[in-house]
Amino acid sequence: MNVGFISLGCSKNLIDTEILIGKFRNHNYKIVNNEEKADILVINTCGFIDSAKEEAINTILEMAEYKEKRCQYLIVMGCLVQRYYDELVKLLPEVDLWIKLDEYDILWNKIDDLVKRDIVEKSKTKKITKISEIPPMPMFVQEEFIDRVVTTGENFAYLKIGEGCSNRCTYCAIPYIRGPFVSRKKEDIIEEAKRLAKNGIKELIIIAQDTTKYGIDIYGESKLASLLNDISKIDGIKWIRFLYSYPEGITDELIDVVATNPKIAKYFDIPLQHISDNVLKRMNRKTSKKQINGLISKIRNKIPEVTLRTSLIVGFPGETKEEFNELLEFVKDAKFDKLGVFKYSKEDGTPAAKLLEQIHGNTKTSRYNKIMEEQQKISKENLEKKIGKKYEVLIENISFDGKYYIGRTIENVPDIDGLVYIKNNDKLKEKDLINKFINCKIVDVNSYDLIGEII
Repeated sequence: MNVGFISLGCSKNLIDTEILIGKFRNHNYKIVNNEEKADILVINTCGFIDSAKEEAINTILEMAEYKEKRCQYLIVMGCLVQRYYDELVKLLPEVDLWIKLDEYDILWNKIDDLVKRDIVEKSKTKKITKISEIPPMPMFVQEEFIDRVVTTGENFAYLKIGEGCSNRCTYCAIPYIRGPFVSRKKEDIIEEAKRLAKNGIKELIIIAQDTTKYGIDIYGESKLASLLNDISKIDGIKWIRFLYSYPEGITDELIDVVATNPKIAKYFDIPLQHISDNVLKRMNRKTSKKQINGLISKIRNKIPEVTLRTSLIVGFPGETKEEFNELLEFVKDAKFDKLGVFKYSKEDGTPAAKLLEQIHGNTKTSRYNKIMEEQQKISKENLEKKIGKKYEVLIENISFDGKYYIGRTIENVPDIDGLVYIKNNDKLKEKDLINKFINCKIVDVNSYDLIGEII
C-alpha cells in the first residue's frame, strides 16, 4: 500500500513525522508525495495557536476528500489530537484513526494492525486540566531515531534533544499538550548525529522547546554547552546551530562555546516575548528587562559578529499603550538581526486566557504592523553593513529563471531566515554548485536577503 504524509507545525513535529515515515517504510509500505496516489494518508497536526488549529482542521477536511477516490484510511496524529481528542472524534467522523502523543507507541509498533483496523478503539485518557497532572511524554529510544527518514533534503537535519516544556508561561499550551521537559540521553543524541553525518548531512539544527534546559532533569544541570562540543567532534558535520534558547538559561559557558567553536553558528535564537517587566511577570517569564538588556550586551561584547534572533508577543492581556511603546522602543534600540512577532492567541486552559483585560484584535494587528515595519528597516540596515564582506555559502537551489543560485550562510536558519542570491554568470554555468559550499562577496541587499557574486 502507498502512504502519504503531511506534517504541520514546528520542526519538533516534523521529526515525529520522519520517524513514522521510517516505520512505515520498514513495514514495506511505499512512501508517496502525491495524495492522489496514497492508500493511506497520515496528517501530523499542530495545536499551538488558533491559526495552527485552523490550518490543521482545513487540512484534515481537504485530505478527507481523497477517501472518495483511492485513499482507504485517514490517520490524524499530533498536538491537536492530544489537546482536543474528544471533540475531534465527534466533529470529524471521516477520520479512521486518531492518535494522541501518548499513544505513539501504537503507531511505532503496530502499524500493520492499525491498517487492518484490528486496533481502532484505544484507551481513553481522562481529561486533564492542571499542568501538574500532565505526565511526561515518552521520549523515543534510539531505535526509533534510527528508522527516521530525513525529509529536509541532503544538507541539513533537525536533531531533537528533548520533549515537552516545564517553563509554564501563562500564554502557552505546550505543557498541557506535551507535558514537562524530558531530555534524551547524550549517548543516544551523539549516535544519531553520527548516523546523520554518515548519510551526508552537513548541518545539524539542535531543537527542543527550550534547548537550555537540556540535561537538567537527568544530569542535574544544563549540558547544552558540552553536548554542542561533543557533536562538533563528529567528522562530516560542518555547521551546528541550536534554537529556542531561553534567556535565563544562557550561561557564560554556552556563550564561550559559541564564541570559540568554529563549527557552531555565532547565532542565538532567544524567544524574549516582551520587555516590559509588568508584562513579563503576567506571562510568568523568568527574566526581567534589566537581565535581558544585560544578556544582549554580554553576548555582543563576547561575540561581535553574532546574529541575534528573537520572537515577541503583542496584545498580551492587559498590555497597555505604554507597555507596547516600551517594547517598540526596545526593538528600535536592540536592532535584532532577525525578529518574529506573534499576535497573542487566547488558548483554552491557559492562565492568560482567564485574564479579563483581553486586547481587541484590531489593536493586536496595529501593534504587530508597527513592530514589523520597524524591523524591516532595521533588517535592511543590518544587511547593508555586510556589503563588501566575504561569506561561505551553502548553495541549495537555483532560481526558476536560472539567473541566481540560492543559498545560505551559517547566519541563516533554513526556511526561517533570509537567503543569499548568487549571480549565475557564465563562469557559474560551467559548474554544478547545488549542495556545495562556495565563497562569495556581498554586492547588494534587499529587505531580508543578500545578493552576492562568486569569488
